[in-house]
Amino acid sequence: MININAIVAKEVVPGFWARFVHSDSMTLAYWDVKKGSSIPLHKHIHEQVMQVHEGEFEFTVNGETKVYTPGMAVVIPSMTEHGGTALTDCKLFDVFSPVREDYKAFTT
Repeated sequence: MININAIVAKEVVPGFWARFVHSDSMTLAYWDVKKGSSIPLHKHIHEQVMQVHEGEFEFTVNGETKVYTPGMAVVIPSMTEHGGTALTDCKLFDVFSPVREDYKAFTT
């Protein structure tokens, strides 16, 4: 059992605080994002699923921009350009496959 609330959140990029859980084949990321914080357009080998739990997050995937609100999710294929901005304070949930080895540094 893992108590997500007991994991200490770490600031990964300005305004994006995360709690991570890693398995052998995936990484789960629980994000608290401050209003106005942005993640620039980028891509990576990982397949990603992003879901908004709270707030409004403007997200661009493969050149298409939408505002995501609670209960909305998006599947981002490997090597697909994406990025976004928190229009309000947000709580986001990401699943990455394979494991985000770079995010393991934030779990120590």
